[in-house]
Amino acid sequence: MPYLETAVEIAREAGALLANYFERRVAFEVKGEFDLVTEADRASEKLVVERLRSHFPSHGIVAEEGGGHDPQAEYCWYVDPLDGTTNFAHSFPAFNVSIGLARAGQMVAGVVYDPIHQEMFTAERGAGAYLNNRRIHVSQIKRMAECLGSSGFPARKRDHNVNIHFYYQMAMASHGVRRTGSAALDLAFVACGRLDLFWEFGLKPWDVAAGTLLVTEAGGRVSDMRGAPHSVTQSDHLLADNGSLHGEVLEAFGEVFQGRLRVPLPPVP
Repeated sequence: MPYLETAVEIAREAGALLANYFERRVAFEVKGEFDLVTEADRASEKLVVERLRSHFPSHGIVAEEGGGHDPQAEYCWYVDPLDGTTNFAHSFPAFNVSIGLARAGQMVAGVVYDPIHQEMFTAERGAGAYLNNRRIHVSQIKRMAECLGSSGFPARKRDHNVNIHFYYQMAMASHGVRRTGSAALDLAFVACGRLDLFWEFGLKPWDVAAGTLLVTEAGGRVSDMRGAPHSVTQSDHLLADNGSLHGEVLEAFGEVFQGRLRVPLPPVP
């Protein structure tokens, strides 16, 4: 079955829809305590879910805004119809459509599409990762001191999130840490070598399903932040990098988990 080709077509169609909404600068609503949602999220999800159900009626779908069904099916699609909603709502051009397919819990196909820059990242298990049909690979950086990383923080309950400790330590130990506001784009950027590593706490399956496959198919490595195997549906945190950095980053993360900080926070003057 042409799973990847169909997902590419659907992502491109949903991306065009999002680009249209982006030009119109649609209003946003608050979902829960801090999360944002827009008319564009709902319209994109409706389109993606309808297209997937039409092409693959026996497949399950898990979608961010709740439009899916039958998540226990052998084949299950993970859909983020607008990854980077906060960026989108503020007219910051860093957002995407992310669609990943798992078979019996193992990712087999993934698409991350950035409609503003017209970049289509694709991966199929065992067949490599691509950007606009050109093969991509992770970076060759071998030392944490020379790497460029990225991370993120949850929209909700940021004051309860411990990532600021990891963020500060990595910022001090590397060339820098970026925060794009889109986990799927961060993972795609690791896959193509624009970033050397990405980590974050509390991501959802639709945030990482496609992106983690991109990284591994581009030659990188994915685990949780303690080095255990990463599960799209069960892991509470994630580390994705070019593979060469994995051991050194895990060592640094282990110190932070133990409360040992290499570089203390400077005092407030």
